[in-house]
Amino acid sequence: MKVLFIGNSHTFFNDMPELFARFCELDGEKPEVTMLAYPGKYLDWHMQEYFPTRFNILYGNYDYCIIQQGAHPFPEVESTFTNGKRIIEMCRTAGTKPVIVMTWAEKRFPENQQKMIDCYTKLAAETDTLLSPVGLIWQKLQKTNPEIELYWKDGEHASIYGDYLIAACNYAIVTGKKDLDLPPIGLDFMKDLEIGTPLKLIEDPAECSIELDPEKTRIILAAISEELKKL
Repeated sequence: MKVLFIGNSHTFFNDMPELFARFCELDGEKPEVTMLAYPGKYLDWHMQEYFPTRFNILYGNYDYCIIQQGAHPFPEVESTFTNGKRIIEMCRTAGTKPVIVMTWAEKRFPENQQKMIDCYTKLAAETDTLLSPVGLIWQKLQKTNPEIELYWKDGEHASIYGDYLIAACNYAIVTGKKDLDLPPIGLDFMKDLEIGTPLKLIEDPAECSIELDPEKTRIILAAISEELKKL
């Protein structure tokens, strides 16, 4: 299986696509994962930088393309629809299944979540596209299990548990599995880094691997399964 991730830092944080791949590997085959994700960029930027986006989608022979729009601040709905639909159309031209990732609101602005839920639900319905409802599950876990910190220190990016949620939800959507039994593993590519310090990411993948709290990951997986069974 080949999977292309398109997005920004909310896609590449804590090497989330690699964690997704490790989950898939448990089924017997680790997918080939490629990523087009750049800090602070939105789907309109990916369309302005059209050539690499076009080439990867049309000639990459991907089975899935997982699409993440910028989130903080969330752009105009019209922009999300216009650029999202263009990418979805290219995917279908290439025989690739598109997946839309529902993003999550900033910790300080939880009221913004409903706009994202409405936007992505409508876009997925209008285009008959798979939807990874990360933001919806994130919102529910914030209410039911606030002891699980899904946010990184900046209150915007995902923590190691937030990225566990994202990777597991994307895995469930791609595989079609609704009863999840995944190990409590995570990736942390900048352990103990403080906000405002120069970025120095861990370059040895083995050093990024960490064990997570089994009870917290169990709760996350149960929340994903519960939501997907409603779809």
